[in-house]
Amino acid sequence: MIYLNGEFMPIEEAKIPVLDRGFIFGDGVYEVIPAYSRRPFRLAEHLARLQASLGRDPHRQSARQRQSGPSWSAGSSRGNPWEDQNVYLQITRGVAKRDHAFPKGLKPTVFLMASELITPVRRSSSKTGAKAIVLPDFRWLRCDIKSTSLLGNCMLRTLAADEGCVEAILVRDGEMTEASASNVFIVKHGTVLAPPKSHLILPGITYDVVLEILRDNAIPHEVRPVKESELRSADEVWVTSSSREVLPITTLDGKPVGIGQARSGRRQGATRSTSNSRRA
Repeated sequence: MIYLNGEFMPIEEAKIPVLDRGFIFGDGVYEVIPAYSRRPFRLAEHLARLQASLGRDPHRQSARQRQSGPSWSAGSSRGNPWEDQNVYLQITRGVAKRDHAFPKGLKPTVFLMASELITPVRRSSSKTGAKAIVLPDFRWLRCDIKSTSLLGNCMLRTLAADEGCVEAILVRDGEMTEASASNVFIVKHGTVLAPPKSHLILPGITYDVVLEILRDNAIPHEVRPVKESELRSADEVWVTSSSREVLPITTLDGKPVGIGQARSGRRQGATRSTSNSRRA
């Protein structure tokens, strides 16, 4: 079952007008919310990020949509067999005559669906690590908006997939930003390094969780610009997202990262344990 504009229905019955600005322009924002045992993880934080995306790209009626978020999320599990799910929520500006300028007074299109969540603990890559490549970050300059306009991300992810890699880690002006669909941490000489939040990266929910765990466990870390040279010489590289949780990268551009083996099992376990204890 999916949710579309106030109704739950089979996905085969869902219809959206071709003049919806999400279809014509990619004029919309979205969230992906993991649900463990059918309970959404950090729902308030995900809805706050959705609100921020709506505010930066001023769609209307966002306050009402935010208030109804919990009922959408709860309803998304109806009729689905999975205990762990990814809940995808998308809001577009709505239907209007094709014109680049934002029209006023539109009724947003609200769409929600769920799929099975396959966590890294259930993937072999959580133990063996995964492969990634480094690519120039040629996306637009408002990556802090979780926009449905993801052509650049799709191009970069496809380049990575063509090389047998799970991710493309991106650099801009000699500094690491993020990956095509995740945030990135590195470990250098025992210190975890993370690029600061800015308009060049998406403010990740799992990014925040990892930083909380580092602080709570007094693990040395710094939030600061990370040079491409530091990325390439890192002892460990992790990519983080709501669906991947914390995934170690053990091969970068065909070369081993550090010892070439996943060494973050302890930290992954801590991440999952802390995440479980804070589910709401």
